Amino acid sequence: MQTVGIVDWHRSEDFAPLMLVMSGQEKNRLIRSLGGIAEALVAEWPTDDGKEYIAAVKTCLDAIQGNISAKTARAALIRAAEEAGIPVIAVVH
Repeated sequence: MQTVGIVDWHRSEDFAPLMLVMSGQEKNRLIRSLGGIAEALVAEWPTDDGKEYIAAVKTCLDAIQGNISAKTARAALIRAAEEAGIPVIAVVH
């Protein structure tokens, strides 16, 4: 697979935002970019195992490197949230 180059992972223009309903200090976590996905997975996720969680981390890294789309990483995050029992709300703007 050819690398396109590292993308601006805080860019939100091509990213449909979503809300994760998580427990902890920030009960609701708005995700608007690949950076938001990375932060949620690494710093705030309730567990560091699970097939979908590991896949989401790898997918996010691939998207940051420009190998796949942010949309694919977003879908992987949703699957990981489902696996962890974290409700996901689509944000309409």
